Amino acid sequence: MISYNKSKIILKKSIIKLGEELININKCLNRVTSKNIYVHSHYPSGNNAAFDGYAIKSSDTHKLNKKTFNKFRIIGSLAAGDRPLKKRVKKFETVEIMTGALVPKFFDTIIPIEQINFFPNKKNARFILLNKKIPKFEHVRFKGSDYKKGDLLIPQGTILQPNHILALRTFGVKKIKVKKKPNILFFSTGNEITNKDKILDWEIRNSNRYYIESLNQNFLFNFKDGGILKDNQTNLFKSHIKKILKSKIDLVITSGAVSAGKFDFVPSVINNFQLSYYFKSVAIRPGKPILFAKIKGKPKAVFGLPGNPISSAACFRFFVYPYLRSLLGIKEEIPLKAILRNGFRKKKDFTRFVKSKLSTTSNGKLEVKILKGQESFRIKSFIQSNIWVMLPSGKDKFKKGETVDCFFPNQPNKIFF
Repeated sequence: MISYNKSKIILKKSIIKLGEELININKCLNRVTSKNIYVHSHYPSGNNAAFDGYAIKSSDTHKLNKKTFNKFRIIGSLAAGDRPLKKRVKKFETVEIMTGALVPKFFDTIIPIEQINFFPNKKNARFILLNKKIPKFEHVRFKGSDYKKGDLLIPQGTILQPNHILALRTFGVKKIKVKKKPNILFFSTGNEITNKDKILDWEIRNSNRYYIESLNQNFLFNFKDGGILKDNQTNLFKSHIKKILKSKIDLVITSGAVSAGKFDFVPSVINNFQLSYYFKSVAIRPGKPILFAKIKGKPKAVFGLPGNPISSAACFRFFVYPYLRSLLGIKEEIPLKAILRNGFRKKKDFTRFVKSKLSTTSNGKLEVKILKGQESFRIKSFIQSNIWVMLPSGKDKFKKGETVDCFFPNQPNKIFF
């Protein structure tokens, strides 16, 4: 048995190289950028108005004072999308301008419409009236003030979200290169596992298969069901692995048959193959029997998850998903930090993943309550929880008021924080 930290080191050394593909941006949600994306033009592309108002030359106002108004003749109107004004502008002339319209090169400042006095009146305005000095560059958005040509827009290893899609389309990007999703083949194991709706007392519905498949959008993989392997189908599983070595499958995940029982055949089958990295049994709860193997000389790996549904869920979240992030070139996930509302004891040498309830205090701080019913067979506490709390090894007692690391069970932390 190895420590959780040791298992993480092994996983980081066992990376499989994934290819990349060019896709339309309307299909890139939750995909991962394979390269840095740079902007190819300034943004804004030209100086434009930040408010509806009137554009003037600031030097025309340098001698104005509060005692006398000066008339500025209105010579036109510009809306966003209009071609810029090209005719020569005389002294004390102005143009009406709308938010987003390009500021003609003859003008250098904008007066918001709320500050304007009209002559003879607003409805029949021919002039605006000014009686004070107006600074240069008021309410002007400058060319390249947000992005300059060549600036980094989206870094490599970014999980693309709607805000990224908005930015990409703003810069005219239609297609981008992203990492190919890892292809996962999932096997359930055990005579007791069934896909039937009505079951006998000694049968168990195949919930792990549906749970892990449901994570594929949030956790960035393609899922394929390999079916249920019965207790006497060791040779069939071995045959499947041989075929997988020549297929497009990147990762095999099994559920069950990884412990030390009579019918736990997964470890013995996997050890028939040449392996570059391997571990079996980690000092964690739930999920201690977990197995990992990297096939030597092949871009293939295997995770053997426990058959217990909660153990399987915990092992996917804290072993498989971090591994998928590494394959996709995503930075290591940052835990949320929350204050414990209640104490908890555990074995000192074990890392514990505990079902918990995250909430906020009246002043907006994150706090977390560890729920009752931490036994790995209990579904009720898993349903009631909305967060995993990870309690590291090296300590057996965690007191109320301590800060602990938290991870969402069904989506990455970084999507939201």
